[in-house]
Formats: sequence, structure tokens, C-alpha cells
Amino acid sequence: MKPNVVNSLVALIGLLVVLSLSVFVVDQRQVAIVLQLGEMVRVETTPGLKWKVPLMQNVRYFDSRILTLESPDPAPVFTKEKKNLLVDAFVKWRIVDVKQYYISMGGDEVRLRTRLMPTVNASLSEEFSKRSIHEAISVERDKIMQVLREKADADARLFGVQVLDVRLKHVDFPASVSQSVYSRMEAERKRVANELRATGAAEGEKIKADADKQREVILAEAYRDAQKIKGEGDAKASATYAAAFGRNAEFYSFYRSLEAYKQSFKNKSDVMVLDPSSAFFKYLKSPAKSGK
Repeated sequence: MKPNVVNSLVALIGLLVVLSLSVFVVDQRQVAIVLQLGEMVRVETTPGLKWKVPLMQNVRYFDSRILTLESPDPAPVFTKEKKNLLVDAFVKWRIVDVKQYYISMGGDEVRLRTRLMPTVNASLSEEFSKRSIHEAISVERDKIMQVLREKADADARLFGVQVLDVRLKHVDFPASVSQSVYSRMEAERKRVANELRATGAAEGEKIKADADKQREVILAEAYRDAQKIKGEGDAKASATYAAAFGRNAEFYSFYRSLEAYKQSFKNKSDVMVLDPSSAFFKYLKSPAKSGK
């Protein structure tokens, strides 16, 4: 290979290496700081292809999106009633001044958490100490979070950071207190359940007694109506018999005797012991004579 060709290839490779060391890309989710020998030269906030001096300058990237900052341990606080609580909170933040963020925190999120979370915990303790448990957890929870955000944001602006939100993730009693609280809650729920069962049983007995009473009333009324109808039927039958007797007493007597004979001799096994001269056999002896 000719020396000129070799030299050209070496020069081309060197140019490509220098070119690769001279460019960098800023993503749309990032901001970048160009450093020269450890000193800040410029800040790149727009995405795209950027240039730098090779070997002398280097680039550090920072996430420009909204990030979450959490404390590893819940913060202990006391309420207005001197009740001990453990509050777990998290912070939503983003970089608004990357230059100030780099100068103040060195671009280290751990340092930011070490600096910002004590401010949040101190504000938590202050706000909870002004309120009861019910107020802090339910009634004024949003107000507490608003105050925390404002105080944390005022502190974070010194570091080039904006605090967008502070949220209470979890509020609980310490383990030693939680067990006694849960025990009281369980006892209260059992008491309420027993009261409901007793009330239900009493209502059930009341309904049953009322149903039994209505049943007795219905049966009594039905028996009364049946007896009334039966009495009216018997009265009509008696009236019919009386009318028939009034028209022809002998025929009525004959008819009644036949009915008596039917009932008396219904079964072959029936036995009657009577005097043959008894009036019962009146129409069996001489029916024709009797019918005259």
C-alpha cells in the first residue's frame, strides 16, 4: 500500500475520532452542562446535536422530568393531643435552574434528599402539632400538604429546584400503639355486632309474636264465622223441619224414622238390643197402617 494512502486513512480515522469526541446529543428529557477542566462553560437546555471541544470539555446530563423524592424512614410527629404518629411523605420535584442545582448540590440527588427532607419533616412536625388526629388525617389533610409544598418549594428554590407537590403517603401509629388501637377497634366492632344481633333477635321475636297473634285472631274470626254460618244453617234446617212438620206431622215422623233406620242399619255388623214393642219399630211393623 502506498504511503500516501496509508496517511490518508490514518488522517481520516483521526478526524472521525476527533469528530466523535466533539459532538454529543441532548435528549428531550434532559438538560446538559458542558464542563471544561471542571469549570462550567455553558448549559444546554434544548434537545439536539451539540458541539464541544474534544478532550478539554466533558458533559453531564440531568433529568428534566418530574422526579420523586422519598425518605427511607417515616417521620415521627406528635399531634395536638400529644399522640405519637409516623408519617411517610414523598416530594414531587424537578430542576428549573440546572446551573444553580449543579453549584449547590453538585448534581447529586442524594445530597438534595439530605438537604430537603429535613425541611419537609420539620414542617410536618409543626403542622401536626397544631391539629388533632382527626383534623390532620381527614379534615385538614389538603391544607397540610399545601403548607408543606410552599415551605419545601421556598427552600428548594435556593438549589435550582422546584417542588411541585408534597403528599402524605401513609399515616400510622407506632407498632406498640397500633396493636392496642386495633384491639380497641376490634372490641368496639364486636360490641356493635352484638348489639345488632340482639336488636335483630328482639325484632325477630316481636315479628314472630305479632304473626302468632294475627294467626290466633284469624283462626278465632274464622271459627266465629263458621259457627255463625253453621248456626244459620241449623236455624234454616230447623225452620224447614218445622214447616214440614206443620204441614204433615205424620209424614215428617215417617221421614225422620226412615233416616234413623238408615243410620242404624248402615253396617251389617251393627247390633241393636231393643224391646220389640218399642216405638222405634213403629213404621217397620205396619207402615201402611201408620201412614193412614
